[in-house]
Amino acid sequence: MKTEGVRKLWDRYKYAALILLIGAGLLLWPGGSGHTAQTGQSEAPPAYTAAETLRKDLEEILGQIQGVGTVRVLLTVDTDGERQLAQNTELRYSGSATAPEDYSRTSEPVLLDGGDREETVVTRTAYPTYRGALVVCQGGDRADVKLAVTEAVSALTGLSSDRVTVAKCQ
Repeated sequence: MKTEGVRKLWDRYKYAALILLIGAGLLLWPGGSGHTAQTGQSEAPPAYTAAETLRKDLEEILGQIQGVGTVRVLLTVDTDGERQLAQNTELRYSGSATAPEDYSRTSEPVLLDGGDREETVVTRTAYPTYRGALVVCQGGDRADVKLAVTEAVSALTGLSSDRVTVAKCQ
C-alpha cells in the first residue's frame, strides 16, 4: 500500500523532480575554459590597506628616532578613503530635447585594456583620515622622545598633536 502512495507522488511530481535534478546538475557542473572570467573591474585593495601600510611604515621610521627603541603604533581610522572611477554615461530621452517626456541614464565604468585583463580608470583617490594615534615605545617616558614622535606622527597622518598619545612600554 505504501508503494501505491509513492507511485502516485512520483507520477504527480516526476517532471518537477526532473527539473530540480537538471538544475542542480547545471549548478554543480564545472564551467569555462579553466580560468576565471574577468568582469572588467580590477581587484581593489581592502579599505584598511593604506592605514595598515602607514602603521607599518610608522613603526619602522619611528624606531629609527634616537631614544625611541622598540615601538608599536595603533591608528584609529575615521574614514576609510575611496576611489572615484571614470564613468561612461549615456542619457536617452523621448520627446523634444527642450521638454523631454521620459528619460533614462545609464552609466558604466571606463575600462582600459591592460593586456591580459581590463582595468578601471581611477579619476580621484581619497586617502583615509584618522581619528587618533597611540604610540607605545621604550623611550615614551622622555619628553624629547614624546615631542619627536608626536611631531612625526602628526606630520604623516594629518592628526593634531592632541590626538597623538605617546606612552612608555614595559
